[in-house]
Amino acid sequence: MCGIVGYTGAKNCIPVLIEGLKMLEYRGYDSAGVSFLDGKCIRTVKAKGKLSNLEERLEASKLGEMHCGIGHTRWATHGAPSDINSHPHSTEMVSLVHNGIVENHAEIEAFLRQKGYTFVSDTDTERASKLIDMLYKETKDPVATLFRASAAIRGSYAFGVIFSDFPGKIFAIRKDSPLIIAKDASGSFLASDIPAILPYTKEYCRLDEHYVAELSRTDIKIYDENANVSEPKYEVALWNSEQAKKGGFPHFMLKEIYEEPSALESTIERRISNGLPSFDETFPDNILLESIDEIHVVACGTAMHAGLVGKYIIEKLARIPVNVEIASEFHYRDPILKKNSLAIFISQSGETADTLAALRHAKSEGVPTLAIVNVFGSSLAREADYVLYTMAGPEISVASTKAYSVQCAILYLFAAHLALIKQKITSEAARSLCEKLRSELPRAVAATLALNDTIHQISTKISSAEHLFYIGRGIDYQLSIESSLKLKEISYIHSEAYAAGELKHGTISLITDGIPVICIMTDSSLAKKTISGIHEVAARGAHVILICSADIQDEHALPDVETVILPRTEPLLYPFLTATATQLIAYHTSADKGIDVDKPRNLAKSVTVE
Repeated sequence: MCGIVGYTGAKNCIPVLIEGLKMLEYRGYDSAGVSFLDGKCIRTVKAKGKLSNLEERLEASKLGEMHCGIGHTRWATHGAPSDINSHPHSTEMVSLVHNGIVENHAEIEAFLRQKGYTFVSDTDTERASKLIDMLYKETKDPVATLFRASAAIRGSYAFGVIFSDFPGKIFAIRKDSPLIIAKDASGSFLASDIPAILPYTKEYCRLDEHYVAELSRTDIKIYDENANVSEPKYEVALWNSEQAKKGGFPHFMLKEIYEEPSALESTIERRISNGLPSFDETFPDNILLESIDEIHVVACGTAMHAGLVGKYIIEKLARIPVNVEIASEFHYRDPILKKNSLAIFISQSGETADTLAALRHAKSEGVPTLAIVNVFGSSLAREADYVLYTMAGPEISVASTKAYSVQCAILYLFAAHLALIKQKITSEAARSLCEKLRSELPRAVAATLALNDTIHQISTKISSAEHLFYIGRGIDYQLSIESSLKLKEISYIHSEAYAAGELKHGTISLITDGIPVICIMTDSSLAKKTISGIHEVAARGAHVILICSADIQDEHALPDVETVILPRTEPLLYPFLTATATQLIAYHTSADKGIDVDKPRNLAKSVTVE
């Protein structure tokens, strides 16, 4: 959600900022802007809409070379998308870009109006910028100013700030929203995520909360509240700028779907040792896991849907009850957290605001917390008691695909590990599952990708639909929920998921002639009941599409409907193949409609506000 970039150094900063913002487009935005220090003069250029609009205005401005600046892509929270509401927000002495939410913006505005300030935008960020302006006039010290502003502001924020009195310098502070800093031979960089700095360096430092960073052409200094200075502690990104590009695919989403076999292999390999699930790095002993008798899985969106798959496999193998919770509801409903419970928090970015808030609530209740994340050193990873990293590599498309698959894979292995500890399965059974995950799963997903053309043909028949239903039973119902979300978020088709057995309890009244109903059927034990559901909707004129396993094709007389037969594999692995198939359905439906697949309207990749 929103993107921040900053650069100060020997290069012309205008193309550096624009290219950085382009690398962050996946986060979602509706307007963009940049501010530069031209000597001691702040120049700001902003535009509603795509970055190309900003580029046109910059070209018309004929600014020449600038060497210190900040940029921003905005995703509207306070105030509609517009030139005026775009960031940066500037005064004569200060210019500010901001990710997050200033919760007490109304109080700050009332205070500043008494001081003679006026406002032109609807944004909380303008209120923060003018608070910083006022405080700076009192202190003439950017570092002290940001610490004072931080103490006065409630909410979440990542601030990048330039001051007219400090040409060649950028200052930054954060709370909850992420910021990284980096340096190469030419100068220093500020960004909200790693892709923006990868063309220049793979080394970066995550700015800790409530510290101020001062960036100059030659160095980066970090200050604590007592004005003690320290040097950045750098990490090395595990992927490069080429991995953050499309690599010949028309969209990132399709590229990332095709990366699922390798992402699964990378994730699974590092969690198997001597043929058994291995979590020794995370849990050096099994004392905690031996004691737990209840699990809460907390997440948002697609990550929460991975939790539903995790609930299925953990309860099936380890026989431990699992509650799957929506993070935005978790800590507000005062959940009952028992002494011997474990709270698992899942997030691709590790910066999801609702999930972070839920984790902090669980920690305040004394419950052990485990994070499953894809980004090393992210906020969720650092704050949780334990962390498991997925190895999906960069996921740029807003619609999560390979991240979902590897989250499910981690949960499968964790379930097998728990089941062994709880003595619910034998070593032989765990070894068999690990071998199937390690060797068979990537091949089976790759074989599912070979069905791409067949799936595309089906997608062309549903792209004109206004409404669509996914149905399934058992684990297939959990897959239906994620499949429905994937379709609606990028194709804008109203799609709902229902347990097939629930159709007759109300939903079947919505089935009319020609409405697409996609049925997922991979659980042989429930196939007969699911087939009954297919006959129910078909009798009412539905256009039925069936996604089923090769085993079910062999065992049952299937209805005469359009059918995608998944490659033959171990029954427990079919959820992964189903996910890949329905991701392709969503992708092709969106692409056929001419929608910007990677950047669906109103959505952001990393949701860093509650």
